[in-house]
Amino acid sequence: MNALIQTSKSIIFTGHSVGGTTASIAALWLLSNLQSNSVLCITFGSPLLGNESLSRAILRERWGGKFCHVVSKYDIMPRMLFAPMDPIAPHIKPLLQFWHWYMKSPHSGMLAVPLSDEILAQIFQFILVHLRGLIVAGEEAVAGTFRPFGNYIFCSEDGAVCVDNAASVVQMMSLLFEMGSPSCSVEDHLKYGDYVGKISSQFLEKRSFLQGELPESSYEAGVVLALQSLGISCKEPVPGQAMDCLKAARRMGRTPNLNCANLAIKLSKINPYRAEIEWYKAFCDRSDDQMGYYDSFKQRGASKRDSKVNLNRHKLARFWDNVINLFESNQLPHDFHRQKNWVNASQLYKLLVEPLDIAEYYRTGMHRSKGHYIIHGRERRYRIFDRWWNETSGSEKENKRSKFASLTQDPCFWARVEEARDLLDALRSTSDPSQLALYWAEHRFFCELCKNVGRE
Repeated sequence: MNALIQTSKSIIFTGHSVGGTTASIAALWLLSNLQSNSVLCITFGSPLLGNESLSRAILRERWGGKFCHVVSKYDIMPRMLFAPMDPIAPHIKPLLQFWHWYMKSPHSGMLAVPLSDEILAQIFQFILVHLRGLIVAGEEAVAGTFRPFGNYIFCSEDGAVCVDNAASVVQMMSLLFEMGSPSCSVEDHLKYGDYVGKISSQFLEKRSFLQGELPESSYEAGVVLALQSLGISCKEPVPGQAMDCLKAARRMGRTPNLNCANLAIKLSKINPYRAEIEWYKAFCDRSDDQMGYYDSFKQRGASKRDSKVNLNRHKLARFWDNVINLFESNQLPHDFHRQKNWVNASQLYKLLVEPLDIAEYYRTGMHRSKGHYIIHGRERRYRIFDRWWNETSGSEKENKRSKFASLTQDPCFWARVEEARDLLDALRSTSDPSQLALYWAEHRFFCELCKNVGRE
């Protein structure tokens, strides 16, 4: 492969059935190891490969457009892993063996049923029930299950439709499969050569609406034509659901970018809250009592200035918690956490505001009831922002670090100081050798720090 990439401008992986999954793995290996942009993977009737984490990772890397999965209307193989395999595992092996035998000898005669009609019906119904269950459960059922990624081309004898939204792909898989039968779900796995030939020739033909009148909206006309390309007529029981599925795919594809733009507007509106906290920090740094930013907030009184800073701290926390909720519910672009402006904004917020959260934590004595801040009190948002920052390239962090030079680069610095101070008080108040040994074993780093503080 290393030699091939040196001599080839582009590389295309392709495969049918399990070979399609192998092609996807090979393409992912090449994309991740050689960072090659000239890669395309086309699969035919391939079973699913990974779960939601893999699907989202591919979207974050912007590799979704490099995968094209062709799925025939009723083929059972691409839908098989939506259901647990244990109950039907004894019947899957003979089915795979039959497909393998038939593809080696395609002219051996009419297609024979590899399993009894009763067993095929059981497998068909079992997978259909689980597909329907996923549609009803929605996004909540995604975690831990197999998940589509890339572009899916659903083909029939009348044409093809391309869908790239994972939720819409699952729904389309279910709707089309429901229109089939146990026997055609097995036969369709062997017809990709015929479908590809027909679709290729149809691109050169003039298409017209087979039923009804032309819709006034060009978008609606496109949706109707897409349904006809799948062989779905008004007489079928699912045209309304299929139409909604195609419309949802378009709508869901645009929403993340719109949400991101809306967040940018909201960020500009809350910037004054951050600016007021920055002003408070500068005021504390210049103060004659030299208490500093952290101690001033921890020992604050009931002044209007202190109350305003505390209120702004809560407003900023609500904004960033909402950002995380939108990102984790797939309502923002999948590479949102790698966009420089948002990574830098979250980092600046963390460095500026987390010391205030630590001060409030120890001011109210939360460490006595819950434990020290870093393990027991740190908000989840800060851990997420740490991960976003660490996932950026080294050069980007070096270039941007000076921007935050006036802030403590370890936002948990004061929490470590508080923990060391608490430990030092505990060491001073006990003379029990066993207790001292326990403190030493549990807090070796802080004990060393306390010894050094004692020398000074």
